[in-house]
Amino acid sequence: MKYDYLIIGSGLFGATFAHLACNVGKRCLVIEKRSHTGGNVYCDNIADINVHKYGAHIFHTSDEEIWNFVNSIVPFNRYTNCPIAKAPNGRMYNLPFNMNTFYQMWGVMTPEEANAKLSEQRLEAQLRMKREGVSDPRNLEEQALMLIGKDIYEQLIKGYTEKQWGRKCTELPAFIIRRLPVRLTFDNNYFNDNFQGIPIGGYNRLIDGLLEGTDLKLNTDFFSDRTYFESLADKIVFTGKIDEFYNYRFGKLEYRTVRFETEIIDMPNWQGNAVVNYTSIDVPFTRIIEHKHFELFGDRVYSNSKTVISREYSSEWQEGMEPFYPINDNKNEELYLKYKAIAQTEKNVIFGGRLAEYKYYDMAPLIKHAFDIFMKQK
Repeated sequence: MKYDYLIIGSGLFGATFAHLACNVGKRCLVIEKRSHTGGNVYCDNIADINVHKYGAHIFHTSDEEIWNFVNSIVPFNRYTNCPIAKAPNGRMYNLPFNMNTFYQMWGVMTPEEANAKLSEQRLEAQLRMKREGVSDPRNLEEQALMLIGKDIYEQLIKGYTEKQWGRKCTELPAFIIRRLPVRLTFDNNYFNDNFQGIPIGGYNRLIDGLLEGTDLKLNTDFFSDRTYFESLADKIVFTGKIDEFYNYRFGKLEYRTVRFETEIIDMPNWQGNAVVNYTSIDVPFTRIIEHKHFELFGDRVYSNSKTVISREYSSEWQEGMEPFYPINDNKNEELYLKYKAIAQTEKNVIFGGRLAEYKYYDMAPLIKHAFDIFMKQK
């Protein structure tokens, strides 16, 4: 059979594109090198708990069209992301930075008091840079100190960021942290979006719904027989690594990866929250996820006598590991632009998604991007 589209990768971009194409009568074949669909949103079921195998995924958007679209596939619950952080001083703080955080850090109780403390610490950072003859932040550390001050930087940003990127904050570019959310309200909701939640029953239900009507082959590597697979369809939708597609002709792009250490615990409620960041450099992992809190709220958390946690360890990506986060420094951006220039000359290949575009995407913008790309095919 000749297909209209060969879609390489069954993550959110590929699955959404397949869904849109099938809805207008196009024949699609999705091939996936892993043993499961869904890319990094895939969930394992462990002890009757949906475990986010590749890290926490929280869907959030203010785009009503996208929200209605995903809910037409599977209804979403009302999960609200309210992470907390355990700091080097042993205390717990609410995230994002808001009046709860400032009360926990300084004991301030009003927005005016919090703003005065923030202004004082920002001024200290400005004066320090002035003494060193610097007008603009040269690195992430200086940028963070200018935005939020010494106390929050040292307790909640420095160690976590250095573990996440594997580099000192003084060695990281300032643009990584150009903005920091600062709220002078007692609001622990991490996102400002109008809509937020998790698919009821887990993300696998969303992916299964998106892929309904497509032909699917798992454990199938496009590069194992590229000529054969390219002959199967008029057009290719490629969601893998763009440098691999071009046989690394300019060199390899770099990534950060994450290793997960998952454990079943014989108690119903271990940390009391879905996401707890560990911001001390002395703690080797960046955060612990307790997965049941994504779907069981209030007393319902005790309906399952067990719980599942995952510790996350960030490291440099090496061949054979899953590439997670593009390292968007100048060197890698220049390399990616060389690949992008070739990709733009392709008439029958569509590049989409985190790896193919060497760009980190939240889930809702990625789905919207798949919509936009598909509409251009008409």
